[in-house]
Amino acid sequence: MMIKHSENHRNDPIPQALQDAMGEFVGESFKSGILKDTGGLRPTSEGFRIRSSGKRLKVTDGPFAEAKEVVGGYALIEVGSKEEAMKVARDFMELHRLHWPEFECECEVRPLDG
Repeated sequence: MMIKHSENHRNDPIPQALQDAMGEFVGESFKSGILKDTGGLRPTSEGFRIRSSGKRLKVTDGPFAEAKEVVGGYALIEVGSKEEAMKVARDFMELHRLHWPEFECECEVRPLDG
């Protein structure tokens, strides 16, 4: 699972209610064994991209002004079905909707290959 949002939200304070709800959600998910790893990503100003195109590599330092949304964090979950993955992602997104309604974001869920 990857959460994507506008990078300008990085400067907004996270509501305490969301922090509390996420702490409970993450703790329960680790305890149940569904959640394997999670983390936030630093701003794109601290990153870079390497693109392969036309048989050449091009390095671009952040920030990435052309990006409308950036991946702000990830969660690695282990579930038995697409339906279970959707429930975990919906529960995660519902916490954001309830506790920080002005925060616009998207959760992309993709299975690992192999």
